[in-house]
Amino acid sequence: MPHSAELKRELRARIRAARARRTDAERATLSAELTARLIDLVGQHGARSLTCFLPTRGEPDTRGFLEWAREESIDTLLPAARDDGLLDWIRPSGEGTVTGLFGIEEPLGELASPLAAHDVDLMLIPAAAIDHRGTRLGWGRGYFDRMLASMERKPPIYAVVFDDEIVDELPADPHDIAVSGVATPSRTVSFPQC
Repeated sequence: MPHSAELKRELRARIRAARARRTDAERATLSAELTARLIDLVGQHGARSLTCFLPTRGEPDTRGFLEWAREESIDTLLPAARDDGLLDWIRPSGEGTVTGLFGIEEPLGELASPLAAHDVDLMLIPAAAIDHRGTRLGWGRGYFDRMLASMERKPPIYAVVFDDEIVDELPADPHDIAVSGVATPSRTVSFPQC
């Protein structure tokens, strides 16, 4: 069996390739469906504050949901990667984006500290894949694992992926933090052990 790091690299490559094959029409349909699921999830948790992310490289499109959250005056924090491996958080102003570290889009807005996410009601975070135990495969830089490990109190944490990115089992390392659930365009699943 391949080493965990090698297996994770292979899985990430397959997921990137599958995401790249989606057509614009498929992406538009999935985006609308995901927006509805995320709105339902916010309602289920009564969330008035949350973290989310801007999509990149074929990730599930959260922009429709973020527009809804802004219209509903939900306090929303979006991540901004730092050189030291931590995440800052930004309250988006709705006035556009800039290109941040690693070429990832970041919103213009009020800069908040790395600790700002510790007080939200719900976290929506990116992932490459999730397994049925809540093991999250990220993109390999560890930003979200470090942030989650630093949190004393964790709100419900949902990874946002496409339906075909929920798998039976993922390799897990000691630093990997399990999530509370997963949100896809067709469903949300909560993991009772988290």
